[in-house]
Amino acid sequence: MLRDMVSRQGGTTVLVPQEQRTRKRQPLYRVLLHNDPVNTRDYVVATLQEVVPQLSEQDAVAVMLAAHNTGVGLVIVCDQEPAEFYSEQLKSKGLTSTIEPET
Repeated sequence: MLRDMVSRQGGTTVLVPQEQRTRKRQPLYRVLLHNDPVNTRDYVVATLQEVVPQLSEQDAVAVMLAAHNTGVGLVIVCDQEPAEFYSEQLKSKGLTSTIEPET
């Protein structure tokens, strides 16, 4: 996107195009929950809500059911650092989790 800059030279106004600086967004990452044949469904839902507080109970149930029915459920899409944190927290509580770049 260009933004015009006004420059006055010898009584003449000249419009000088200038590039607008934009920050490049960091790539987002998907936190994935894999099917868990060991822990109860209630435990998985409670753990999801504990680790990712912005998940409602309904969302946590949906993630758990997706993982149960298809083998993998999408927990959240976020920046890399929080994605790594969420995945590690899920693992520390006995759940299987990975992250991958969002495509």
